[in-house]
Amino acid sequence: MSHPHPELGAPPKLPKHGLRVTPLGGLGEIGRNMTVFEYNGRLLIVDCGVLFPEEEQPGIDLILPDFTTIRDRLDDIDGVVLTHGHEDHIGGVPYLLRLKPDIPLIGSKLTLALIEAKLQEHRIRPYTLEVTEGHRERIGPFDCEFVAVNHSIPDALAVAIRTPAGMVVHTGDFKMDQLPLDRRLTDLPTFAKLGEEGIDLLLSDSTNAEVPGFVPPEKDISNVLRQVFANAQKRIIVASFASHVHRIQQILDAAHEYGRRVAFVGRSMVRNMGIARDLGYLKVPAGLVVDVKTLDDLPDHEVVLVCTGSQGEPMAALSRMANRDHQIRIVQGDTVILASSLIPGNENSVYRVINGLTRWGANVIHKGNAKVHVSGHASAGELLYFYNICKPKNLMPVHGEWRHLRANAELGALTGVPKDRIVIAEDGVVVDLVDGKARIVGKVQAGYVYVDGLSVGDVTETHLKDRRILGDEGIISVFVVVDSTTGKVVGGPHFQARGSGIEDSAFAAVLPKVEEAIGRAASDGVAEPHQLQQLVRRTVGKWVSDTYRRRPMILPVVVEV
Repeated sequence: MSHPHPELGAPPKLPKHGLRVTPLGGLGEIGRNMTVFEYNGRLLIVDCGVLFPEEEQPGIDLILPDFTTIRDRLDDIDGVVLTHGHEDHIGGVPYLLRLKPDIPLIGSKLTLALIEAKLQEHRIRPYTLEVTEGHRERIGPFDCEFVAVNHSIPDALAVAIRTPAGMVVHTGDFKMDQLPLDRRLTDLPTFAKLGEEGIDLLLSDSTNAEVPGFVPPEKDISNVLRQVFANAQKRIIVASFASHVHRIQQILDAAHEYGRRVAFVGRSMVRNMGIARDLGYLKVPAGLVVDVKTLDDLPDHEVVLVCTGSQGEPMAALSRMANRDHQIRIVQGDTVILASSLIPGNENSVYRVINGLTRWGANVIHKGNAKVHVSGHASAGELLYFYNICKPKNLMPVHGEWRHLRANAELGALTGVPKDRIVIAEDGVVVDLVDGKARIVGKVQAGYVYVDGLSVGDVTETHLKDRRILGDEGIISVFVVVDSTTGKVVGGPHFQARGSGIEDSAFAAVLPKVEEAIGRAASDGVAEPHQLQQLVRRTVGKWVSDTYRRRPMILPVVVEV
């Protein structure tokens, strides 16, 4: 099996009749999925998603793929294929189209409707091409065939990309539910035909590669939800992804059966469910869905609220309810259903919300104590089955953390894919398919690009480090006035501390140390303000460390008069 190497340099020129695969996101992480395919100087992109921030990235709204490697080649892009409508696959599209608004977007009806609504908020009118399963479309030199796959959102597609270098199949996110709610199965007969034709490189979803067996069918959830609805005495509040149409359909069906009305809470939830209903993917009985403002007129046992926040996102509706920072107040006897699985890295945030809701008296139902969610990704048994059908000549696990990628690679090896034909790559690692063999040839820049408010890419790791220090240790500002002629202290030092846990009066102990250090610098001929600021920072920092074993941010200001 091939592995990335820290000494990898820039990739060489792509050989004639070779196909280059460059993942810019989604490998080594859950999210930010984006893969660039290159043939004969032309580019095809599959997905362009976002990654949601973790606790060590304070203040960040979204994390984008790094477009550096394609920024100077935007005219070479023939299209962006979107496999499905989840944020980790389409959320980065507006930021790519800001660079070139006329890049064609190719996807299914629901996927394009969701991205068009998102782009409308960014005032971008895209050029789109709607495709369906079985559709075959030539996009530049790339002959693309779209295949139905089952996932936790309707209309998901895999794509087979044919070029003279060979055929590549990208699964997107998929599972093999045999009883899907919309009766749309993963199209195994077509995958078998592609396998018979010869799949030269398979890029396969790895998220559940560590999980043995098969994912339970979505249909199993309905009975559990009905039981929860039957036992609930007051309001029911359901937190789900704003794009999980299948789960929301089950909630609507249960609400209708038990005589409850449903209100959607949150802009993305209202928008997405409106789109799904208008396109016929969501079946809503007349009079079932009401405006949230009318809920006060209904008794609690007739109310269902559907909101976002199943991953503990701090600004989502459910988190704000848990923090008593929302118009909807949790009361004793409310039932809260978290209808999603935990995305790795979100565990602490989710359990914090669960504890907050429980504190106010809610009965919280989640995957840990009831079967209210099943995954949208194929488990190990399904992947083995899939590889035996596809018979890929080369395998490249995608969409997963390192442990998922490795587990997926082992599954491929078990089904007979030669180990020297299995490529475990990471973001930015370039893989070339030449003469029927895939191998790593170099690496390009593929770091995190942070979105903070209206700022895109301006926040760096250095800024985040400063934010973490401020959040963990606080800040101490030191103001000193020195004589520009003699270099002696004529004012201050004045100290002000915030969040450090040190009282302002305690700084009397360090005053003489600062004055002595500045006096010594003056006698040595050091008078430049920046050098004096560094001296003050070191002196105060050492004192704080020795006295309190703390490392707050120290902000010295030296003024000459």
